[in-house]
Amino acid sequence: MIPISWYLIVAAALFSIGLFGVLARKNAVAILLGVELMLNAVNINLVTFWRYNAPETVTGQVFAIIVFAVAAAEVAVGLALIISIYRNRKTVVADELDMMKW
Repeated sequence: MIPISWYLIVAAALFSIGLFGVLARKNAVAILLGVELMLNAVNINLVTFWRYNAPETVTGQVFAIIVFAVAAAEVAVGLALIISIYRNRKTVVADELDMMKW
């Protein structure tokens, strides 16, 4: 049986890569990909703790499905916003998106 620490290390590495992608990238699509990586790391943690703590219940799986649904909604809304901004501004660079500023 694989120790729980291996799963947590993989999830922490995946979350760190996603966080770096969010903080270091300027492209809005790359930022969304970083957020997706972080959500997948959360899913790994949820399923890992479910498997090692209470495998007789389905709570970990239910939470993971909820996170998948939130991730799908986030991608749909995020890509719609990015497409709309690209049509108006002709750029997806996050530093140049200041439409809410005066």
